[in-house]
Amino acid sequence: MVGGIGFGVCLSFIALLVVGTYSAAAGLASAAGSTVGLAKGAVPALYQPLVQKWGSYCPSLNPAMLAAQLYSESGWKTSAVSPVNAQGIAQFMPATWATHGIDGNGDGKRDIWDPADAIPSAASYDCELAKYVKDVPGDASDNMLAAYNAGAYAVITYKGVPPYAETQGYVKTIRSLEKSFAAPVGRVQPSQQAAGAIYYAQQKLGTPYLWGGEGTAEQGGRFDCSGLTQAAYQSVGITLPRVANDQYNAGPHPARGELLPGDLVFFSTDLTNSRAIHHVGLYVGGGYMINAPYTGAVIRFDKIDAPDYFGATRVTKDGAAALPTFKPGA
Repeated sequence: MVGGIGFGVCLSFIALLVVGTYSAAAGLASAAGSTVGLAKGAVPALYQPLVQKWGSYCPSLNPAMLAAQLYSESGWKTSAVSPVNAQGIAQFMPATWATHGIDGNGDGKRDIWDPADAIPSAASYDCELAKYVKDVPGDASDNMLAAYNAGAYAVITYKGVPPYAETQGYVKTIRSLEKSFAAPVGRVQPSQQAAGAIYYAQQKLGTPYLWGGEGTAEQGGRFDCSGLTQAAYQSVGITLPRVANDQYNAGPHPARGELLPGDLVFFSTDLTNSRAIHHVGLYVGGGYMINAPYTGAVIRFDKIDAPDYFGATRVTKDGAAALPTFKPGA
């Protein structure tokens, strides 16, 4: 994240890259696979073996989908308590836990606060619902998620995802988030908003960094790293979370060799855990990003190859819209 190249050279360089993004993208194709793995570091290392194991508990579930549910419910916070008293990393209501909680780690206790019990219980409950709606037409996973939100009876009655806005939104949210937790099995489709996001960030080159900066008039138009990327994508109609480690879940994750201009690139103090991400930049191609580095520096171009490089996200509108908003203390 140190070093830079001349502004004039870079601006021409970016123009070529952005124009080339879409012609290069013509050769990108997605591939399907039957086994769903987890994207590097998307699930905190402490919980990854549990999510990988129990996410394969039944055919309607997969590890990335289970991860999406857990992240959506609690943001991996084991002490989370909702306003209606849903508890723990899987946000079980106490009455539901009493019926559906299982002793996942075999220690003789069913502890709603212990991820080793709560994560297996979430998977078990999903799969129990999947059995109830197995004969309903349509996508089995969508029906399972709809049953989780609205109840199996509603799914059976409506012969699929019921026409409730909340339920339809829940299914779309989890299926969109699922893509941000799944290890890609092929090349990730290019972003159609990339050029606009880069153009916005390009206009901010040379602006002094401000910790907590969101580019407001009161802040003199200054940004910190995630404030800049948030504003860049807001300029093209995509709302990202304010914090870098939440921005990581705004879409699928291209490999280092498959980066395209517009991808968000992330840096972490723990290369096994996306929750430890401390910096984000906007990739422009050729191994460089536009970023707001740190206090005392200006928005500039830097190389992305550094020991703390974590990975990248190709932002999608659905992926960003699916990200949860966690309340303080929740």
